[in-house]
Amino acid sequence: MGIIKRKKLMNMLEQWPSGLVVTTPWFKELSISGQLVQRYTKSGWIESLGRGAYKKTNDEVTWYGGLISLQQQLFIKAHLGGATALSIKGVSHYVRFGKEKIFVFSPLNQKLPKWYLNYDWGNPIEHVNTSFLPEGLAVNKYEIREMSIETSSAERAILECLYLSPKRFDLLECYQILEGQMTLRPAVVQDLLEKCSSIRVKRLFLYMVDKAGLPVLKHLQLDKIDLGKGDRAIEKNGVYNSKYKISIPKELVNYV
Repeated sequence: MGIIKRKKLMNMLEQWPSGLVVTTPWFKELSISGQLVQRYTKSGWIESLGRGAYKKTNDEVTWYGGLISLQQQLFIKAHLGGATALSIKGVSHYVRFGKEKIFVFSPLNQKLPKWYLNYDWGNPIEHVNTSFLPEGLAVNKYEIREMSIETSSAERAILECLYLSPKRFDLLECYQILEGQMTLRPAVVQDLLEKCSSIRVKRLFLYMVDKAGLPVLKHLQLDKIDLGKGDRAIEKNGVYNSKYKISIPKELVNYV
């Protein structure tokens, strides 16, 4: 290998953070051609995870290292959300990583690369396509092991959990997470509820904060939030709540 190519290799490895997946655009920024990438792969310096995605040989890549590459290198509109966003910030002690699903939210019709969905990260990826909340609203950057990842705020993440319930996330666990949230920001919650398109999610949220006696409720301007008309049923044989016109599972109603 020539001196110039070796310098490129050393520079690449030095700038490549541990645990991060890199993609073709990242190599281009370092003026590394596709041909050179193939040579590094054949020489055993890097390994392919799938089309256009690579890891350093012997490096343990992470699901968030892959998600960061989607956000910052491929500019895919996807963020960490729901229970995972709460867990990673230590907001919820009910959600444990282990083999728990990693919830990644993106707008309708936004696809994620097969290499990200199919790679064995140690945790299954649950990709949620939805536009029940505007893209980017109450989504912030969060530092994890010296890398910055876009993730839902606590306020948005709770609404995302409710959106997934009861089929994809346990409704009672949603309440258990929510009841401890004494510092929800009223202005953020107000904005989210006004722009949320799911009547079911909004009614569920208000029912839960009311049941839990959270201080955020008294600061909300309910007259500005569209709660729709008619009844909503979370469970067919649930207990009807006339205040929010919603049928709630008995286990949640009776939970103390």
